[in-house]
Amino acid sequence: MAEENLNEVKKKRGPGRPRKVKVVIEEPSNNAANETKKSFTQPLTCADCKVKACFNNEVGKYPSFCLTTDVDKDLLKHAKDIYLNDEIDKRLALTAAYVEGNFYGKYTRVQETIEFIKKFGAKKVGIATCVGLLNETSIFAKLLKQHGIEYYAVGCKIGAIEKSEIGIPPQDTLTKGEKYESMCNPIMQAKVLNAQKTDLNVLVGLCVGHDALFMRYVEAPTTVLIVKDRVTGHNPAVPLYTINSIYNKI
Repeated sequence: MAEENLNEVKKKRGPGRPRKVKVVIEEPSNNAANETKKSFTQPLTCADCKVKACFNNEVGKYPSFCLTTDVDKDLLKHAKDIYLNDEIDKRLALTAAYVEGNFYGKYTRVQETIEFIKKFGAKKVGIATCVGLLNETSIFAKLLKQHGIEYYAVGCKIGAIEKSEIGIPPQDTLTKGEKYESMCNPIMQAKVLNAQKTDLNVLVGLCVGHDALFMRYVEAPTTVLIVKDRVTGHNPAVPLYTINSIYNKI
């Protein structure tokens, strides 16, 4: 956004809403008298916006707490410079825009991912998969082969390290210590794909937290094909859509 537009917005928007709100959380207990309360100050952010004026730079419609109107201009310039000057990041940004601009609302996530791989020009694609979704990974791999894309898939249980070896207690295992249970090993998945010198990686159903570990150690850019959610058939947005009905006690 041009600097003069930012200044114009700040003049027009007036006092508006506060920039921070106090949040009080009640923690129920068996004894109502023992209920505790926690409070903290929560800054208003994009999660509180109902306008989305930034989409088309609608001057005069930005809320008082808008992050765009108070953006750090130096950081914004730095981000833009990265898009313009970093070869990999520029390719990623332009490829993402190509997929969005041409297939948004037309292609499934699987189709978009394949188009992204092809347009990005990845020679070898890594797949970091949960072993519980090997069937889905196998189908995806066949599609990659049909499109002439080389891949290398690594399951989360690679190495078969028993969970207790890194200090995971029996009560935090699926079998509660009754059987040998291999830990998920996202760090090893990342290191294997790094050794394979993949150009782009795809995540298939890694557990919450294991995906974060993978991201910390992987070298090539990574996108997500499937987010695992056994309860909703791998559609984690379902509870958000039904928060006022069946999931109102989250």
